Amino acid sequence: MRNDPYKILGVEKTATQAEIKKAYRALAKKLHPDLHPGDSDKMAEFQAASAANDLLSDPDKRKRFDAGEIDASGQERQERQFYHQYANRDAGRRYDAGPDMRGFDNQSDLFAELFRQRQRSGNASGQEFHARGQDLRYHLDVDFIDAAIGAKRSVTMPDGKGIEISVPPGITDGQTLRLRGKGAPGHGQGPSGDAFVSISVRPHPVFIRDGDNIEVELPITFDEAVLGAKIEVPTISGAVSMAIPKGVSSGHRLRLKGKGITKGKGQGGDQFVRIKIVLPDNIDEQLEELATRWREKARFDPREELRRRT
Repeated sequence: MRNDPYKILGVEKTATQAEIKKAYRALAKKLHPDLHPGDSDKMAEFQAASAANDLLSDPDKRKRFDAGEIDASGQERQERQFYHQYANRDAGRRYDAGPDMRGFDNQSDLFAELFRQRQRSGNASGQEFHARGQDLRYHLDVDFIDAAIGAKRSVTMPDGKGIEISVPPGITDGQTLRLRGKGAPGHGQGPSGDAFVSISVRPHPVFIRDGDNIEVELPITFDEAVLGAKIEVPTISGAVSMAIPKGVSSGHRLRLKGKGITKGKGQGGDQFVRIKIVLPDNIDEQLEELATRWREKARFDPREELRRRT
């Protein structure tokens, strides 16, 4: 099962991209490392699901995997790698199979024997066997703010070396970063593989992301709602001052232009501030008297429209 991305995600080979995405999100939510701290088995399952999603969500990789050209890690199968090198030899040696090549039942057996002969005779022929290194996969938890505005983070590689990763502004939960040449070293003069880093974005207690926009609920007092006010509002890039208009109601949304996710010049979202009027836990006599006098004189009925529509 661990080598079959379809079984890892629990989908059929005929699954659509939407079905694959849905299955991965469900698994990622269930296996997320934050829910299972210190559980290496759950971490391995999470990484396997991320790798399976990375392969199947790429139409070209999925097509090549289904055709048997690459394995579940995205690597070209060894016999196929060797075939490309064997095909590039000079014509005379390419087709000089020799007595050891007789009696193979299928192409896989032939390729396997070619691979072994290549290893035995590589030094003598002056043609060392070369193969690309294996791709490696990692998981990195990123704070909400770092994912929103970008950051530098470090990941420890299998050889113990740490590499610095640039987390781009606006990266999303579940997105994968590709670090070319940072995977396992190649064989002979083959190039190193790539490193794929799956990103998990930790939720924030205040900010909610909606595409490139940010949503924030802002509590205000009764007097601020009635009289208006200037209030400091948190944003992903720091606090800013915002004018609260007179007579604002709970649920009203105010916009801070350009204070959302910014991915580049001229590309940025906004922050939307949703008003929530909050009364104190202990209502004093002065506030009660004010509300009583207002009720006696007011003709305002906030439920008039509700009754009309029902």
